[in-house]
Amino acid sequence: MTAPHLDVAPWSVREPHVSAAGLGAAEAIFALSNGYVGIRGTLDEVEPCVERGTYLAGVHETHPLVYPEGGYGHSEEGQAIVAVPDGTPLRLVVDGAALDVRETEPEVHERTLDLRGGTLDRRVRWRAPSGTTLELRTRRLVSLTERSVCGIRYELRAVDGPAHVVVRSELTVGETPPEVESDDPRVAEALDNPFTVLESHRSRTGGTLAVRTRRTGITVATSMEHDVEGAATVETETGEDQVVTTVTAALAAGDRLGLTKTLGYAWSRDATEGSMVDRAVAAVRSGRDGGWERLLADQREALDAFWDRADVEVDGDPELQQALRYDLFQVYCAAAQTSDAPVGAKGLTGAGYNGHTFWDVEGFVLPVLSLVAPAAAERLLRWRASTLDAARERAGVLEWEGATFAWRTIDGHEVSAYWPASTAAVHVNADVARAFWLHADVTGQDLDALGGRDVLVETARLWMSLGHEDVDGGWHVFGVTGPDEYTGVVDDNVFTNLMARRNLLRAADACDAAPERARQLGVTDEEVTAWRRAADAVHVPWDEHRGVHPANESFTTYREWRFADKRDSYPVEEHQHYAKFYRRQVVKQADLVLALWWCRDDFTDEEVAADLEYYEARTVRDSSLSAAAQAVVCARAQHPDLALRYLREAALVDLRDVQGDTAEGLHLASIAGAWLALAAGLGGLREDREQLELAPLLPTGLRRTRYHVTWRGAVLRVETTADGTALTLRDGPGPVAVVDGRQVVVDREGVRVPLRAAAPLPEEPTQPVGREPRT
Repeated sequence: MTAPHLDVAPWSVREPHVSAAGLGAAEAIFALSNGYVGIRGTLDEVEPCVERGTYLAGVHETHPLVYPEGGYGHSEEGQAIVAVPDGTPLRLVVDGAALDVRETEPEVHERTLDLRGGTLDRRVRWRAPSGTTLELRTRRLVSLTERSVCGIRYELRAVDGPAHVVVRSELTVGETPPEVESDDPRVAEALDNPFTVLESHRSRTGGTLAVRTRRTGITVATSMEHDVEGAATVETETGEDQVVTTVTAALAAGDRLGLTKTLGYAWSRDATEGSMVDRAVAAVRSGRDGGWERLLADQREALDAFWDRADVEVDGDPELQQALRYDLFQVYCAAAQTSDAPVGAKGLTGAGYNGHTFWDVEGFVLPVLSLVAPAAAERLLRWRASTLDAARERAGVLEWEGATFAWRTIDGHEVSAYWPASTAAVHVNADVARAFWLHADVTGQDLDALGGRDVLVETARLWMSLGHEDVDGGWHVFGVTGPDEYTGVVDDNVFTNLMARRNLLRAADACDAAPERARQLGVTDEEVTAWRRAADAVHVPWDEHRGVHPANESFTTYREWRFADKRDSYPVEEHQHYAKFYRRQVVKQADLVLALWWCRDDFTDEEVAADLEYYEARTVRDSSLSAAAQAVVCARAQHPDLALRYLREAALVDLRDVQGDTAEGLHLASIAGAWLALAAGLGGLREDREQLELAPLLPTGLRRTRYHVTWRGAVLRVETTADGTALTLRDGPGPVAVVDGRQVVVDREGVRVPLRAAAPLPEEPTQPVGREPRT
């Protein structure tokens, strides 16, 4: 598979010539979602395709986890997102010949994702074997205003002759089982056919399906109806696991057949199938009320409101301009209507990582949403807070205090079968807590509104049970894995220790700010004092000889990795055993460098420069998470051009299929990280202070940057050119901001602050051979 060829345009993503070679990545790139339901960007007639799928956030099945050797505390069940009944198929037969682009080369075959309209448009023009030229135009949407509703507009025209056409519109139980790496037949038994069909009904123009997962007992109902213009006959039939509406028409030259297909989805863990069917049917009726044009208008209105408070502009790099808008569109759509469910690492764009959410959603996606779409961020934080009991339960199994959140999960329970990368990655708990405190900083909202104080207290208690005070009073955390998964189960990982410090201090501050609530949580003054004492004593390794921070104790003494000899052996984990690279100086993704960003107050400018140079030479970015973090820190170290190159890699990770696996779903943390690379990197934005802080830079490759942030209810526009940075109030109360250390009051008239005087730029650090930014 290769990346599809895409035209560059500011407000759309267009594939001018649909290619079979790029279908997999294109299915993810052109996926539509609203956070509740998502559909892959497959062709209307389905085939050819790489992975067909419609997904509902939270709908999953479990399967046994198998271990060659048993062990205490291992997760016993895995979880995997499962494709629900799919209503996208519209198979077409013209004069007895099916439309199949593999067999009939179209004269025109293009698709366009409209970033302002929120629709996926397709146009196909071909000559049927009977000799008639036909043109098919379709448009899809997943509603951003009615979470359960999807719609498809289908228009077929006979261009230059007669045609007898049959459109077979389907609603079928998902045919693609999730891919879980296991030879255990019990896994296949659980996932190959995860649904039991409960009931199916038909009307003349549509019908419903109700199914239930066999192990998790989740009930899903889907309804479809068609509004048809120009058809001779419309009839519907049901099968064991499908509902099919067939539309037949005889078209003369110039005639058109049009239909609008409206789909409604509903799911629940405990409601009856009858109740779910009623909800799905009601969703379809609501979607049809006012017709297709109303759905389009509502979609445009929702996105107009979003872009008005979130648009981003860059002058000098049209490809980056397109990518940043595409990235923001997909990040927003991944969470716009989510409810009682997480956003997975791939959103609802594919089944990669089995639909699991990871700490990078809290680390990269949530901060962006807090700053541009805070209501969506609140829904995700509420879901995470709802998993606190599962986190407490997991901590109890491990004989730890407080709560430890899952490294990978769908329902809040840990489902990783590899403990060195999951259970040992205790930094996850501070990452989750950080999302709550940053959201409170950005919005000014009380921590208790979303359950944040409970999360901070329980994670602080966890750190106190994990930490160890040595005889000299130093506070350590042993046997952990940081963000770098190529260096596992180590002592005193700097990122982990510094994030624990922040977690402890934020929890102490949260309890001091609300003493009555703290008492309700059982927090004593002595406990808060212990948190602060431990935070003050956190041990941070330092290599005096090299003048850098080891990523963990003794990291800088590990054997160096032979990058030049292994330049064609990436990803490292697919070519070398963990036993070899766990104790080598090869870094999968930003770890110490991520600490330079998230824990920036713990490092001097000189330490940032030295640490960055050291780890740039050893980081291979086998994870898409890395580029955004490296971009931010490169900007802080006064390497704006290198920061821009990393920003481009993060932003284009899917549009260019940089990692080669976009077919499995979009890399949400990377594309969210691209916005952070612009705002927090080149913009120098800090969201962890009482006031919004900025320290802008302008790389040589850009003439202007402009983005929006929502801060304490105020929508601000931030624009940087060579003449300086202008801050303008777009909505809400005018806040005080700090730009390059200068305090300014932002109002509707705007305020401009000159750029810092240009200083001689330091020499850029170098990367391992062949691992330079990939753009």
